Formats: sequence, C-alpha cells, structure tokens
Amino acid sequence: MRQAGRVVATVLDILSRRLKAGMKTKELDIIAAEEVTRLGAKPSFKGYRGFPANLCVSVNDEVVHGIPAERILRRGDIVSLDLGAIFKGFQGDAAVTVGVGEISPKAGELVQTTEGALEAGIAAARPGARLGDISAAIQNYAESRGYSVVREYTGHGIGRQMHEEPQIPNFGLAGTGPMLEKGMALALEPMVNVGDWHTRVGGDQWTVLTADGSLSAHFEHTIVITDGEAEVLTAREGVYA
Repeated sequence: MRQAGRVVATVLDILSRRLKAGMKTKELDIIAAEEVTRLGAKPSFKGYRGFPANLCVSVNDEVVHGIPAERILRRGDIVSLDLGAIFKGFQGDAAVTVGVGEISPKAGELVQTTEGALEAGIAAARPGARLGDISAAIQNYAESRGYSVVREYTGHGIGRQMHEEPQIPNFGLAGTGPMLEKGMALALEPMVNVGDWHTRVGGDQWTVLTADGSLSAHFEHTIVITDGEAEVLTAREGVYA
C-alpha cells in the first residue's frame, strides 16, 4: 500500500503543478493516466461502478466525482483532484484542492480550512481511539471556522478494494464507533462547503455539487493506524514528512 500511495502522491503533485488557466479538464485526466501507468500502477477509478475517467476533477461548487471533459479552467477557479491507483493489488486514494492562478481570499480560506480538517482527522487517528474521534475532529475543525461538512459522502476503509469497511463520516461524536486498531488502513476525506452542507447530483449522474451553489473543497489521504501517530501513505513531498 505504501507503493500505491506513493504513486498517487507523485501524480497528484504533477497534476497540481501542471494545472493552469486555459486547460481543459480532460487534459488532466490524460496526464493522470499516463503518469500512473509510467509509475507501474493502474488507475483505480476508470470503470469503477461505470465511472468513465481515470481522475475526478471537481471545479468550484462541484464537491466530488466531477468527470473530466471539455470544461476550460479559468483563473480564480478552485479545482479538486481525486485520484486512485492500484499497485500489485493494493489501493491508494487521495485528493487535493488547488487554485488556478490567484484565487479569492474566501476560496483560499476554504482550501486551507479543508486541509486543516484533514490534518485534524489524521491527528485523531490513533490506536485505542474511536472512529467517532476522527469524525468529530474533522467536523469541529471546519464548523468552528464557519464552514459546513458534507454529510452524504464519507471516507472509507481501503486495502485490496478501494472502498472497504468502515465508512468514516466527516461528522460525529467523539468516543463513539468502532475502536481503532494498529494496521487499519483508512481513507479520510473531508469535503467542506462555504455554505450549507446539502448536495445534489448533476445531470451526468456522477458530479456532486453543493445544493446552494457555494464553493466546496476536498482533501483526502490514505493512512495506516500505527502504535503512535498515523502513517500517511499518500503524503506529498514536503507534507507529513
């Protein structure tokens, strides 16, 4: 899983650096497929439950599961990139939200808050803690800063399958849920909105958008519970080193 996570982290870093105004979202999908393959892995998403692309690209009010196509990225957009890869039968899954050029202070604060919520969730992921401790940490971090966390979509267990038990809501009560044990692999992924937490599904039956049209950001890491701090398998260079 470490190798799968390293592939995902590397490719997300490449995509984040190459993303620019004037680029079509489908170009990012092409880059993702080429780079994952170059690194000896296989994209997880294409064909999964019928998803038609290798990468999820969600822009502005799109929360998750955006399908890369002809949309042209514009300066000031925020773009969530969600990527999965399979390496020797094991899965890695991560997401990052990046700005296209200079973004508004409101968008920048949303992105920082969402990444901070992920960090809070990771910090709570220790052996002997409860699953609800992760959920509560994410929720409290985002809501204390005036944002809402999406409730219809969750994080998940991960291993040989992309989605395994348990589901990991981004909201909940500390001290509740299953006990966290050493060796558990989890994908934590807060989705945070500027406005209300409700969502809707777009006409393509895949893209999830905020119901009120407000901005949304998404960050995700695959982690493993250890004796102490969780190990982040999808850490990008210079992050969680």
